[in-house]
Amino acid sequence: MQLRKIRLGQPVKLTADVYGKRVEYDGKVAGLGVGTGAAFSLLPAQNATGNWIKVVQRVPVRVALDPAQVAKHPLRIGLSMEATVDVTQQDGTTLADAPRRSAVAQTQVYGGQDAGAEAEVRRVIAANAGR
Repeated sequence: MQLRKIRLGQPVKLTADVYGKRVEYDGKVAGLGVGTGAAFSLLPAQNATGNWIKVVQRVPVRVALDPAQVAKHPLRIGLSMEATVDVTQQDGTTLADAPRRSAVAQTQVYGGQDAGAEAEVRRVIAANAGR
């Protein structure tokens, strides 16, 4: 399937490897994720065996699932999912034109450390700038 045919709001049918074909989730295309690879992954890739997926093979299309279905059949991080997008309706917004939204979740845990690091960077630059 070509990504250019995927539109926001298109219906998606999903199955998870843990439940097989006996459980099917209903969802809707919600947008693109922030990126691919270990930098954006909840679980980093395990590449010690030599089996790895090239980044270009993975595109993080976000799908909003029916909360009742997820409550009935919980999903876990790291499961393989098979998704089928119904692309027959082509009047919605493309993924490329989707509005950028703020993060769904974020933390301030490292805020203090970040501020300290920024201050240290400014101090080192000023010390080496001849001022």
